Amino acid sequence: MTNSQTSPSLRKDAERPFDDFVPGPNAPKHGFFNRLYTGTGAIDVIGRRRMWYGITAVIVLISLGSILFRGFNFGIDFEGGSRVQFPAGDATTSQVEEVYRDAIGTDPVSVQTVGTGSSATMLIRSEALNVQQIDKLNSALFAEFKPKDKSGNPSRAAISTSDVSETWGSQITEKALRALAVFLVIVSIYIAVRFERDMAIAALAALVFDVLVTAGVYSLIGFEVTPATVIGILTILGFSLYDSVVVFDKVEENTRGILHLSRRTYGEQANLAINQTLMRSINTALIGILPIVGLMVIAVWMLGVGTLKDLALVQLVGLLVGTYSSIFFATPLLVSIKERWGPVAAHTKKVQAKRSGIAAARAGAAAEQRAVAASGRRDLDEVPVRRHRDAEQSPRPGARPSGKRNKKRH
Repeated sequence: MTNSQTSPSLRKDAERPFDDFVPGPNAPKHGFFNRLYTGTGAIDVIGRRRMWYGITAVIVLISLGSILFRGFNFGIDFEGGSRVQFPAGDATTSQVEEVYRDAIGTDPVSVQTVGTGSSATMLIRSEALNVQQIDKLNSALFAEFKPKDKSGNPSRAAISTSDVSETWGSQITEKALRALAVFLVIVSIYIAVRFERDMAIAALAALVFDVLVTAGVYSLIGFEVTPATVIGILTILGFSLYDSVVVFDKVEENTRGILHLSRRTYGEQANLAINQTLMRSINTALIGILPIVGLMVIAVWMLGVGTLKDLALVQLVGLLVGTYSSIFFATPLLVSIKERWGPVAAHTKKVQAKRSGIAAARAGAAAEQRAVAASGRRDLDEVPVRRHRDAEQSPRPGARPSGKRNKKRH
């Protein structure tokens, strides 16, 4: 038989998949949740990163549009104003708003009930009021609701008033932005030292995405921005960084020495790392969400503490956004940067070229089998053929050493 005919080993190799962990038509047919739990490629994030880039771009555009056109609902701590608080008693927020409107002539910024039961208080936030306006408002509130002091007697002293200047609010804003900038600088230095430059770029991009989207959600829904919101943003940035570091650590482990191998590409190893850490990210997010939901229930329905509510809202939004960015944005961006230039790009092209050659050989073997079957000749498995061993394939058990076999020994 001529060497042009294909060996049975090559035909059998054509029936095997390239890799159990590489997505494709020949991947093992396991269930989605089974592959998700075992981390063997349930989701092809890297292969479909263009789709995730599109989804990420849409989210960013919506957030930017809301920030630019709707703006933020800054609280009194940022814009300045007056705060009036008194025991709630039987008063309702609508009644307090009506009394405020009759006394001042404008609507308050917000009126909310803080706490429950006998300890509940009514909190009024408004624009800055002068002494005459505050005195008139306190008189109207006392005449309407008769708030009681600690001894249980009706008293105007039960109504407390405080002012927040615009200067103090601007100082809070400046300090918040400064803290955010310092955090990002420290994070970039840590990741650059712990991992490498490209990972630092991808992680910082994910952090910027988290801040932008969280701010966009606050702008879109109209949540009040308070100092607790700033604290919550710094908290969720820490979570996002933790999740990105976990994924990147697995990527670094999977891609160690990848340039010396030709079985998988850098992107496929990174996709495997995502799947191997996906359940951990999901479990971490769920464990983080449960106490936040509990905090929201206690803050809103039981205590009515606005500060706790703001802190819980920003943490809930940031936790979900941070989980998304570390999986579907940071790692795909890292792969895109790596495959743009440098040794990783050359290695990816080398692996793809090798697979193209193997695929062509397999296609030729399949065509030859069909030709043999159509001609009625014996199957190639019945014809002794000389098997060609691939350069990277290990010797078969029992095979004779290659080289000059008939050379006389001296």
